[in-house]
Amino acid sequence: MRSRITIAAALGLALTLSAARSDPFAGRVAGPPAQCLDTSTTMSGPVIADKDMIIVRAGPRLWRAKVRGQCAGIQPFNTLLIDRWGSQVCRNDRFRVLQQGMSIPGAWCFFDGFVPYDRVKK
Repeated sequence: MRSRITIAAALGLALTLSAARSDPFAGRVAGPPAQCLDTSTTMSGPVIADKDMIIVRAGPRLWRAKVRGQCAGIQPFNTLLIDRWGSQVCRNDRFRVLQQGMSIPGAWCFFDGFVPYDRVKK
């Protein structure tokens, strides 16, 4: 069954703007790219960190969501409206960006995969 969820892009992720501006992936190593991200686990975000970086926290792991092509409105403090089919968000799933102060979202954009980042084990 198809469900539409609205996720506030500027809330819920334990990254401050200053950390997002520096490098939220510092001290982490990238894993192999994935086609889907399981959203049935504890998840915070997604948060738009900058014009080409969406970050999702799932437990201790950070995920960088890649966007296919260009997407208007991708900037911090905007809201992602994600069309979700089941308990995963996958490559080619679509979303829209709702800019602050607006009531009509922008054009459809598409995810192009996800890269996991885990803390470096010492």
